[in-house]
Amino acid sequence: MTYRRWFVVGAAVAVVGALLAAFAILYGNFSPRGYVEDRYTRATSRDIGRAAVAYTSSKSPSQVADEVTSAWKPADQYVDGSGVYLRYDDDSLVILPIAAGSVILLERMTTAYPRYHSTVGSHWGWGRGSTVRGGGPGAGK
Repeated sequence: MTYRRWFVVGAAVAVVGALLAAFAILYGNFSPRGYVEDRYTRATSRDIGRAAVAYTSSKSPSQVADEVTSAWKPADQYVDGSGVYLRYDDDSLVILPIAAGSVILLERMTTAYPRYHSTVGSHWGWGRGSTVRGGGPGAGK
């Protein structure tokens, strides 16, 4: 091929790449928060003040948790009879049962940890993406 053909092929690949990137930015979700916002029904009547934003699903808490954790692996997870508690770097997802499925509460960790500490206690490690202990020599000491 001549240099001109390589230039045309390179330009075409660049245009396709730019279109794919634009599509991903406009229609993608890049966080657990975005995943929930895109897939579940907003339920403003179930919000907890301004801190916890509520969504609902007709599925059980365990089914919703399976969907979310398949797409976004949590840093920590705690499950008991009251619901499923997922901790991410900046956000928490608390999935509680309701009569017709589940309520999903999205909340920043700064307000979620104090709210749910009596439930999750030491089960949620504290730190960005890992538990408090572990990670190598001297870590967590």
